[in-house]
Amino acid sequence: MNLNDDPRRYEHLSRIRLEDPEAVARAAATRRKHPGLKHDTQNFIVAADHPARGALSVGSQPMAMADRRDLLDRLQIALANPAVDGILASPDIMDDLLLLGALEGKLVFGSMNRGGLAGLVNEFDDRFTGHTAAALEALGADGGKMLTRICLGDPDTVATLESTAKAIDSLAERKLIAMVEPFLSVRDAHGKVRNDLRADAVIKSVGIAEGLGSTSAYTWMKLPVVAEMERVMASTTMPTVLLGGDPDGSQEEVFASWQAALALPGVRGLTVGRTLLYPHDGDVAGAVATAASLLKTSPVVAAADEQTMSDRIPVKVSE
Repeated sequence: MNLNDDPRRYEHLSRIRLEDPEAVARAAATRRKHPGLKHDTQNFIVAADHPARGALSVGSQPMAMADRRDLLDRLQIALANPAVDGILASPDIMDDLLLLGALEGKLVFGSMNRGGLAGLVNEFDDRFTGHTAAALEALGADGGKMLTRICLGDPDTVATLESTAKAIDSLAERKLIAMVEPFLSVRDAHGKVRNDLRADAVIKSVGIAEGLGSTSAYTWMKLPVVAEMERVMASTTMPTVLLGGDPDGSQEEVFASWQAALALPGVRGLTVGRTLLYPHDGDVAGAVATAASLLKTSPVVAAADEQTMSDRIPVKVSE
């Protein structure tokens, strides 16, 4: 059953946006910030920027992420877990969560390039239509994320690489993290864009992506969990977070692959969305708690989380 199926439960967000749009900036300015990144603690960031690219499907459900009220319910359940460090979101979702007060003490990453819409004829011309570095600085964010798909057979790739390099520089000028998500990609026989998830392809994409921009001082990698992950992680010294993608295996298999990858040097945590927000059994809180248990935390943080989670009441939302 739904946690809350009142169709008017987020009506106040529309009212605020209509009557007091400056409330978003006020909420950002007064928000309590994350205490800071530590080497002995892996970070857990929930991703919620898929709808802005027109990617609404999860598994066999083509419109799973279409209901914004349902998505906000799921995000608030996930963010309520103290082990979840932050959010990666497009501007619209970010603003909703700020108005809801759901980002207190959290890391905040904005989604920068959403122009390469899923299925678009020029999908590789992935223009920066979301957060800018200046907007992220004004929001008090920690950084911005950019998807960097590299298709050697598509001329639009070079423009995407150039735009990515400029975004990295713009973030670095403001001492903000650039979370770069690279793939070697191709169009299949049906014109659909496919990411090459072979280890050699991922390694090649990392080599290209980590060389973008005039400095890599603030650059992170956001990488898929693939076979031969040890070789992948040997290809970079950048702090790296693991992405979840659209799961095609069982939840147990996905968590097992994450656990193995999280043990590798350089892996700083998880930045995942659909796998945890739309689990097969509908138990968002349970999926988030299981993922959190895979992360390396400092003894102080682990003790605090264990105490908080001992009082957690599992809540399910409908699929």
